[in-house]
Amino acid sequence: MFNLKELKKAVEQIAEEKGIEATQILEAIESSIAAAYKKEYGQKGEIVKAKFDLKTGDLKFWRAKTVVDDTTVRMPEEGELEETVKKEIKKTKKAEPIQEAENEEEKLPLYNPERHIFLDEAKKIKKGIKVGEELEFPLETHDDFGRIAAQTAKQVILQKLREAERGSILQEYQNKEGEIVSGLVQRFDRGNVFIDLGRASGVMFYNETIPGEHYRVGERLRFYVLAVQQESRMPGIILSRSHPKFVSKLFQIEVPEINEGVVEVKAIAREPGSRSKIAVSSKAEGIDPVGSCVGQRGTRVMAVSNELGQEKIDIIEWSEKPETFIASSLSPAKVNLVEISERREAKAFVPEDQLSLAIGKGGQNVRLAAKLTGWKIDVRSQARPEEVQEGGVAEAVVEPIEAPVEKPAEE
Repeated sequence: MFNLKELKKAVEQIAEEKGIEATQILEAIESSIAAAYKKEYGQKGEIVKAKFDLKTGDLKFWRAKTVVDDTTVRMPEEGELEETVKKEIKKTKKAEPIQEAENEEEKLPLYNPERHIFLDEAKKIKKGIKVGEELEFPLETHDDFGRIAAQTAKQVILQKLREAERGSILQEYQNKEGEIVSGLVQRFDRGNVFIDLGRASGVMFYNETIPGEHYRVGERLRFYVLAVQQESRMPGIILSRSHPKFVSKLFQIEVPEINEGVVEVKAIAREPGSRSKIAVSSKAEGIDPVGSCVGQRGTRVMAVSNELGQEKIDIIEWSEKPETFIASSLSPAKVNLVEISERREAKAFVPEDQLSLAIGKGGQNVRLAAKLTGWKIDVRSQARPEEVQEGGVAEAVVEPIEAPVEKPAEE
């Protein structure tokens, strides 16, 4: 007999530790007992189910058969059913898909007397039953199983618990897509960084790291949850520190006005590890969006910059007027005049002493300004308006709202 008090206590403990519903654990126990029963007393191919009453400790077993007719199954040819059963056993042991012939996919499932029952016969047992429904046939109750059956039960319950835990983790982290999480650097593999998130592990592919940033095992960092992939064996939680939205989410944590919706992040342009530009606007009169993000003595912007490895951050006030927005986007350079055309192209004229600052090292400042505004920008000296400056022209490349998940680094 089962020790109900101990079993109930174990179910509750596992539920709390793994974050799984108690009903899912009970279902795993029932599946494992059914698997053990089938191993010890059942027939190949039959479907055995078990029901365990946690209040009374009663165990019930039954064999389930699906009601079928000539349109849903086909009668097996000589030896075909035995061959199919062998393939199923082989597939289960190896946990690998069996490659069937192409014409097998078009055929109906084979009739198996251990798991199917024809409609005419089923109606004799239960009137009004329909094709596709299940009939239950009670089985003799046993609670003593051999070593092999007990091992089978153990494997089933462990598998069911892993599946339930994986589902629980997926559900938890799907709600965190687009949010920031904290984790410990766990290990490295071919340029990819694996992160311990507590209940789960995440991976930051090489292309999602900040260039020049070095990670140490055991180091705690923040990460942007880029995606949660369900098709992988383990919950595929894809993390990033280079995504543009990582910057806006960090500001949301540091700036109460953004978190409350008073200040809004309108656009971001980023070259990870080097420089970012962020455009903000205020939804309330009297609130300075730039000042809110900078903070007293620059404390808020410095907190974000420190998290990003001292990445430089330019905070710009967003404007509906293209000329004003483009001029601001070239900060810290001062722009005297902006001329725009209908093809979303703009010329920005700056004083001679501001030219190198407006263009930036390697054209970085004008490049980020073009990304931020969505305009092609041509920076020129006001003293030499007809002369095109080297590195002073940048095409409009808008940062994607959701960056595609890249493949891991190759060996």
